Amino acid sequence: MLKLSNILSADIGIDLGTANTIVYVRNEGIKLREPSVVAIQTGTKRVLAVGVEARNMIGRTPPNIISMRPMKSGVIADFDITEAMLQYFIRKVCPRRFYSKYVRPRLVIAVPSGITDVEKRAVEDAAHAAGAGTVILIEEPMAAAIGVGLPVSEPQGSMIVDIGGGTCEVAIISLGGIVHSYSARQAGGDAMDECIASYIKRVYNLLVGERMSEMIKIEIGSAYPMAEEKTLEVKGRDIVAGLPKTLTITSEEVREALKDPVGQIVDAVRTTLDKCEPELAADLVDRGLVLSGGSSQLRGLDKLLSDQTGLPVTVADDPLSAVAEGTGAVLKEIDSLEKYRRSAS
Repeated sequence: MLKLSNILSADIGIDLGTANTIVYVRNEGIKLREPSVVAIQTGTKRVLAVGVEARNMIGRTPPNIISMRPMKSGVIADFDITEAMLQYFIRKVCPRRFYSKYVRPRLVIAVPSGITDVEKRAVEDAAHAAGAGTVILIEEPMAAAIGVGLPVSEPQGSMIVDIGGGTCEVAIISLGGIVHSYSARQAGGDAMDECIASYIKRVYNLLVGERMSEMIKIEIGSAYPMAEEKTLEVKGRDIVAGLPKTLTITSEEVREALKDPVGQIVDAVRTTLDKCEPELAADLVDRGLVLSGGSSQLRGLDKLLSDQTGLPVTVADDPLSAVAEGTGAVLKEIDSLEKYRRSAS
């Protein structure tokens, strides 16, 4: 006989990213993809908009409204705003009638592998405050590896490089655990956007916004020389004249701007491989490594990493959803995990 709590509650997996939040509901799949952005009233914690609506406000708000990201480098930067954002997303996929004071959704949340116990506790507290019951944390590279279908439970090495908005997570996994990992907090998509904006400001005295920088990265950004280089029209404000201005930049220039964050990704991979035991290294010679995360879609990044490591490199079929899909796989075992946690405590 089914318990009432099993009928009414929902099991939810969350990829709580710096740039985007993806929510997976057990037996239903991915139900929500929205930017991790919240618009609040200046001087207060009153939430005015969350997700897509809040993201559209970035750079366009009057003085009484602030559009912000409560997550930074994969960890909580503003607890209250993160709580409000989580509550909004939970209620959007799990209507109020399905949870109450007595019956609350159980969450599996992916977090960066390099965060501290205090930062983990902040995620758990924010989730509980947002209305969750049981909260289980899983490291992002493990979730990504599960999500892309790597044989993480087998006695052989698998390597995953998950590049999100705030961090680059590198891990070598075997027998269901992370053997070696490295978390680079300044090598994600946000760092790439900042480097592009800084380059354009330095070279052309042109200020461009966050969304324009991201568009440049997506449209003509690359980590490796392309067969056919591209150009893009960029709009911003001239620092000297103080007026709107349009100019054209090339993909070669963008590649130059991205040298630092891309170099950090390469260093993170090489550092992790340098710690690798001979047996695991032998496994990786044939299996190579897999790229996941939204920023892994940067053109030519797989070719660059292959050149630098000598290993085969593949990009996941759906890199943006890898971590969320991994939390979804963990949800299938949530009853066993919850039972284990209770017995351990």
